[in-house]
Amino acid sequence: VQLQASGGGLVQTGGSLRLSCAPSTRTPRTSAMAWFRQAPGKEREFVAATRFSSGSLHYADSVKGRFTIARDNAENTLYLQMNNVKPEDTGVYYCALARTTPILSNLRNSGAYEYWGQGTLVTVSS
Repeated sequence: VQLQASGGGLVQTGGSLRLSCAPSTRTPRTSAMAWFRQAPGKEREFVAATRFSSGSLHYADSVKGRFTIARDNAENTLYLQMNNVKPEDTGVYYCALARTTPILSNLRNSGAYEYWGQGTLVTVSS
């Protein structure tokens, strides 16, 4: 499975951006997908995830209330709507897919996901 992420760019503080991630094949109902990000000089961190079977949504505390993860089943595409962005949101954003939903305690662990997109750069100017 290949994941194609897009939508990154330069945005001002307080602005909005929408990222997209399109898997090359249909994703089974047992899947979970997530967004992670990596800022310069820092480790990759969890941003948001959704489990397809339950439709549950999960967010890092740093983005809760500002970012929204959503999946369009008809288009087989995952989105990350980023609102009220801050300079600390700057980084390369990666989408990830687990064909078997990780247990809840492992959902934020990058090692739980088998497939990764190439990353899309988001730069927030102050």
